[in-house]
Amino acid sequence: MTSPQITGSMDSLAAAEIFGLVLVVLGCAIAAVLSRGDHVGAALERLKLNQSAPIPEVLARKRRPDEAGLQQLFHKIDATRWLERSMWEAGIYTRVSDMVLLMVLLFGTGEVIAGTFIDSLLLSIALGVALGALPMLYIRFRRKRRLKQFTDQLPFVLDLLKSLLEAGHSLLRGLQVVVKEFEPPIGAEFATVLEQTTLGLPLSRALQEMAARVPQEDLRLLVVAVKVQSEVGSSLAQIIGRLSEIMRTRQRLRAQIKALTAQSRMSGVIVGLLPAFVLLAFSIVQPGYARALFTDPTGIRMLEAAVVLDLLALVTIRRLVRVRY
Repeated sequence: MTSPQITGSMDSLAAAEIFGLVLVVLGCAIAAVLSRGDHVGAALERLKLNQSAPIPEVLARKRRPDEAGLQQLFHKIDATRWLERSMWEAGIYTRVSDMVLLMVLLFGTGEVIAGTFIDSLLLSIALGVALGALPMLYIRFRRKRRLKQFTDQLPFVLDLLKSLLEAGHSLLRGLQVVVKEFEPPIGAEFATVLEQTTLGLPLSRALQEMAARVPQEDLRLLVVAVKVQSEVGSSLAQIIGRLSEIMRTRQRLRAQIKALTAQSRMSGVIVGLLPAFVLLAFSIVQPGYARALFTDPTGIRMLEAAVVLDLLALVTIRRLVRVRY
């Protein structure tokens, strides 16, 4: 007859083996996804050196034969089209099916980990959803940072274009100088514009394509200015100079709004995360106080309700402190 200590040690060993196996599978999946992204990124760098940057729309529509089946099914779904567009805007050149596979593996990892240590179906699903949403949060972070870098670089690009136009250079020549002088993301995007014009696309249409790839209001102002100048024939240097002043004014207003709402946003984050920190502190200082929340059925239900209410509070506070301008 086996003793309870031996049984407990066997259960712990089995849980550790399952946890290790899940980590190995997850690591292999992440390495495969990142290796695909690195290969594509290296190809994009070679294209950039040759001044032939990729056109996301063309690459998105042109599928290789081995990408049929699951990849084609994913592409027909509107949600995956939005995911693919977000990945391009974030500068992540990985296939959508690979990213979806990574999210599914992360969801399964959360389910296995929570099912091993926590006897609650709702908490297991919540942990799986939280881990599965990590790639989406990373894409959103990369997209936001890339668009901010583009917006911050744009006024300096306009100042350079204004100086070149006043010196007698053409707009295309000014864009070539911008590609040489500025780093990505704005340099790579204007390199794509130059490549499209080389292939025969009108400059105004190429700029419209760039505005579709980089959904920024400041860039749309530049596209409208170039289109109006091509139709009316006014001084493009003066228009670009005025646009540069407007963009800097908008950036100062954004910074002021962000500074004025910083206290409210930080208060919302602190209030939302406070219950989790208190639970962690009690688990370390007095484990007996918090053990009932994970072992007793009533405590588990209370913990599930607290998690749901805390998430609703975070979403509500975020919507209250968000300023639309």
